[in-house]
Amino acid sequence: MIDATEQITSVRRELAGRTVEAGEARVLTISQVYDTGIDDMWDVVTVADRIERWFLPISGELREGGKYQFEGNAGGTITACDRPRSFDATWEFGGQVSWITVRLTAEGAERTRFTLEHVALIADGDEHWQQFGPGAVGVGWDSGLLGLAMHLSAPDAPRDNDAIMAWMVSEDGRRFMKLSSEAWAGADVAAGADPAVAGKQAAATYAAYTGAA
Repeated sequence: MIDATEQITSVRRELAGRTVEAGEARVLTISQVYDTGIDDMWDVVTVADRIERWFLPISGELREGGKYQFEGNAGGTITACDRPRSFDATWEFGGQVSWITVRLTAEGAERTRFTLEHVALIADGDEHWQQFGPGAVGVGWDSGLLGLAMHLSAPDAPRDNDAIMAWMVSEDGRRFMKLSSEAWAGADVAAGADPAVAGKQAAATYAAYTGAA
C-alpha cells in the first residue's frame, strides 16, 4: 500500500467559486502527476475494466452522450469528450446533480497530470457543507487518486476489495483520512474560510469517515 503521508502531499487541492447557468457554485479541484503517458492514462479513466481496478465497477455507454453508473455510487451523462485530453459529465447522486471535468496534461513523455474538477451548486441553508465543509466530497476524491496511484503501480493487479477495506480501518488508513480532511480544510482557509470553522469541519469529516469520537 502507498504511504498515506506521501500520497497526501503529492496532491494539489483548490477551492473556488463560479457562476454557472443554474446559479452560484463551489468548484473543488484535485490533481496529481502519475508516471504514465497520456494515452495510457486516457485508457485508465475511460475504459470500464481499468476504471474498476482503481475506482468502482462502472456500467453504461462510455462515450459522449452516453449514460454511466458506478456501482453503489453516482451516475450521469457524459456531456463532452476530447480524446485524450478531457471529458465532462454530470454527477448525479442522492437526488442531486453536479458536474465533473477530467483533464489530462502531459508533463513529459511518460508523466501525466490527472486533474478533476467538481462543480456543485451552493444550496440555501446547506447544512451538510456547514457541518463538513469540502472534506465531505474531497476525502472521497482523495481516495480515488490513491486508488489511481495504486493501480498505476501495478496495472495488471485486480481490485482487492477485502484488502482495501482492511487498510481503511488500519492505522495508516485512518491517518490518510485525517490528513485528507485537514488538507481540504487548508484549501478552504486558502480560499478565505475561517480557520476555526474549517478545523471543526475537518474533525467532523474525519469522524464521519472513521467513526472517531
